[in-house]
Amino acid sequence: MICNPRYDGKPLLRLLDQYVLWAIGELSTDQEDNLNRMAPKLQARFGGGGQWHEAVERAVRMDADTPQQIQGMWVRNLERARANGLTLTPEEFALMVVDENFPLE
Repeated sequence: MICNPRYDGKPLLRLLDQYVLWAIGELSTDQEDNLNRMAPKLQARFGGGGQWHEAVERAVRMDADTPQQIQGMWVRNLERARANGLTLTPEEFALMVVDENFPLE
């Protein structure tokens, strides 16, 4: 496993990045399987309805429609990128969304 300094001391940050990928349908099956296995621990720590993404939502007090909002942002940003001749990867989008909308100290 490759360590990423972005996540040093910030485990919730990694979960948020994965949450955004999940919301836009770009989370890998392996990643989702790992998160599903972690769901009981995440629920014990943050609450939620038993699924990993519900625990993340609870941890940062997201609105119920946050996944739909993220999906809309993904579509709009993809269109903007294409209109400007740019490529926006799901990973770049996830980092951007988390950094701008879920600041963690």
